[in-house]
Amino acid sequence: MSNTTTPSPAVVRGLIAVLCLIWGSTWVVIKGGLRDLPPFTSAGARFALAALIMIGVAAVLKKREGGGAPPVWLWIVQGTTSFAMSYGIVYHAETVLPSGLVSLLFGVYPMLQALAGHFFLDQEQLRSNQWLGFALGLAGLVLLFRTDLRGFGPDGIPTALLLFLSPIAVVVGTTLVKRHGGGVNSTLLNRNGMLFGAALLLAAAFALERDVPANWTAPAIASVAYLAVVGTVITFSLFFWLLRFAPAHRMALIAYVTPAIALFLGWAFAGEPVTVSTLTGAGCVLCGVLLVVHRGHRPSTIDRRPAHR
Repeated sequence: MSNTTTPSPAVVRGLIAVLCLIWGSTWVVIKGGLRDLPPFTSAGARFALAALIMIGVAAVLKKREGGGAPPVWLWIVQGTTSFAMSYGIVYHAETVLPSGLVSLLFGVYPMLQALAGHFFLDQEQLRSNQWLGFALGLAGLVLLFRTDLRGFGPDGIPTALLLFLSPIAVVVGTTLVKRHGGGVNSTLLNRNGMLFGAALLLAAAFALERDVPANWTAPAIASVAYLAVVGTVITFSLFFWLLRFAPAHRMALIAYVTPAIALFLGWAFAGEPVTVSTLTGAGCVLCGVLLVVHRGHRPSTIDRRPAHR
């Protein structure tokens, strides 16, 4: 795609819809791959493949994008927080909880990022409607903890609590990137971060999963390939390209549409339970995210990042 040709509004809307569908699908695809592969092995293979592809992508795009080489400490932080920790926890959580519910719980990320911006970034103070969004989102989470999560046995609630470390890790990495990576080439940052994150995930797999069977069946290989190529390389490249043209409010749609898509796909294709309390809690959480994401002014790039996996 050319950087000099501005796409039509219809093309922008269509590509945003494609991003929502792809990132909404990744959660149930992760779940499918975990039937044959242990979590760190699956996540590590995904990012190892994605990083190898990003080496070629970076060779083509780094000059077009511009920006300086990322400092070593920054891509180490990016790889540790946004890739290794975040995805490692999500993959582990999906061994216990349904993919749609994991997506919904991770969907609090935009709210946590807005809260971090309020305290640690300039000109990102929250407004009254955003605080209302936090309260609504919290009410939805309380409902889910009191109803749905209790139905997954003794590991349900502890796993859900552990899962919250995933968006927190992404918030830490994203906030540091925003504070210190303004002039950094994002393609190189993602390439290096993916390489480092893949190394950490594979090291965890070697340490913790050596005695766990890894069955490289056709569905497992397809899951890793889809998540690496479509769910990581293509979507990240498309997302950062769209940031140059798409209005903020349209990009913000991704943050609260993808969990809804993930819930539907988990129910439709994986037989995951969706109860009245699930829908009520999801409605509260997603409406809370809606209130938090819409600031009433044009957000910065980081504000428009989606809740994707």
